[in-house]
Amino acid sequence: MWFKITSTARRLRIRLIRVKEIQVSDSVMNLDGQEVSFEKGETVLEVARRQGTFVPTLCWDERLDPYGSCRLCVVEVEGRRMPASSCTLHAEKGMVVRTGSEKLRRMQSTLVEMVLSENPDDECPRCRDLGSCELHDLATEFKVGRNRFLGATSNASKDDSNPFLLRDYDRCISCYRCVRICDEVEADHAITMTGRGWNKGIATAFDGLLMGSECTLCGQCIYTCPTGALADKKMVHQGSIPGEVEVTRSVCPYCGTGCSINLHSRDGKMIGVTPVLDGPVNEGALCVKGQFGFDFVNSEDRLTMPLIRKEGELTSVSWDEALDYTSARFKSIRADHGPKAFYAIASGRAPGEGAYMLQKFTRAVMNSNQVDNCSRG
Repeated sequence: MWFKITSTARRLRIRLIRVKEIQVSDSVMNLDGQEVSFEKGETVLEVARRQGTFVPTLCWDERLDPYGSCRLCVVEVEGRRMPASSCTLHAEKGMVVRTGSEKLRRMQSTLVEMVLSENPDDECPRCRDLGSCELHDLATEFKVGRNRFLGATSNASKDDSNPFLLRDYDRCISCYRCVRICDEVEADHAITMTGRGWNKGIATAFDGLLMGSECTLCGQCIYTCPTGALADKKMVHQGSIPGEVEVTRSVCPYCGTGCSINLHSRDGKMIGVTPVLDGPVNEGALCVKGQFGFDFVNSEDRLTMPLIRKEGELTSVSWDEALDYTSARFKSIRADHGPKAFYAIASGRAPGEGAYMLQKFTRAVMNSNQVDNCSRG
């Protein structure tokens, strides 16, 4: 029996599931000569990844339903004449699977070469800004280039009309991960597949601008793209900053939700933000502010030290002096004017723990019940 999960649940990455396949099974299959157990409903690719076995993919994303278009994940199954795509093949009891034979390596190597042959030879923005992309990682793994099958590219023009996304479909490999994540995870349906054969591509309704579509600028399409066909325009513009890219895991400061983010910096300057797929709160999802609104970090006007007004002028002081000053002022206000003179407003950007501590401080230390939150509707 099948249950269709709503689009809201899809945002939580809960997709179509079969009720009978939720329970853990004691079924066993043979993977590259080893007996491994699997759960009902698991694909061969999922079993292989769980066992740490390398199986190349380009159209696969763990958040999306299996698609099987790139054919890179093919495996040999005993009793089958032709290799099968492991991302769409469900594991079965007693199945014997081989993932790394010489025959498979030759097939996968050739497929990667053919995909590379349709891509421009210059450095893609993803490799420059993030250090690599899935396509070039596979080219390195299989030690292949684009010369053997060198041919025409699509020569699709870059779409630079969006303030946040740069779309260079000359690098598109038709994996449709961007379309699928917009549909299956975000439920926005802002982009779709269009055309056939050499004229295939990605477009919005009526081939309009992305800003005029249902796009919420979440950035999910950028970071599921395995090539440089989609890029963060702000990060691209920061590409001239010299130095190695440093990645720091942090928490988005824009609201109290607590979304996990990766901060990318060069030479002490922020160049971009990428989502964290295993973030406990957002699981890779970000809003437009969390994804693209980091410019303030590099502002020269940003306060980096506390200020105290002395003789009419704001003066930088140490944190110890600032905390001592604040504590003394709170005490004098309560002593001179009573607890009701103290009023606290929690920031809408503060996490729940911070809001809790503020109300606790207001009530228990300042003896005031006058506490509120700026995001209260």
